Amino acid sequence: MKDALRRAEEAGLDLIEVAASADPPVCRIADLGRRRFEQDKRPRDAKKNQHVSEVKEVRLRPRTDEHDLQVRVRAARRFLGNGHKVKLEVRSRGREASHPEVARAQIAAIATGVADIALVERQPSLEGRTMFARLARGRTQL
Repeated sequence: MKDALRRAEEAGLDLIEVAASADPPVCRIADLGRRRFEQDKRPRDAKKNQHVSEVKEVRLRPRTDEHDLQVRVRAARRFLGNGHKVKLEVRSRGREASHPEVARAQIAAIATGVADIALVERQPSLEGRTMFARLARGRTQL
């Protein structure tokens, strides 16, 4: 042990005890600061390569015109292309709420506009005066 400590000091490095319960104890001569840096770097690099998927919203009204629907389709395509999920939301006011088929048709129009790159993850559902659907990246099965 004393010989190992002397060798580590001569090399300007640290003596790291690997297995203290072994007979004789197992030690390693290494730079402790560098080793800690490498250990701390691994989780940082793993976190850097992760992609956090967000849910982006595209909001509509039942009276949204055809051109505006195409604008929303392009926005949904952009979000899906960036790896995000898209939540479609059609909010109704007043008498518009008595015609949920209009909202369902608008959601279907947007879903068909992005059908080549996305699929409907959650079918349209009515909650109060709002109809929701969720799109996720993926190919539809033919």
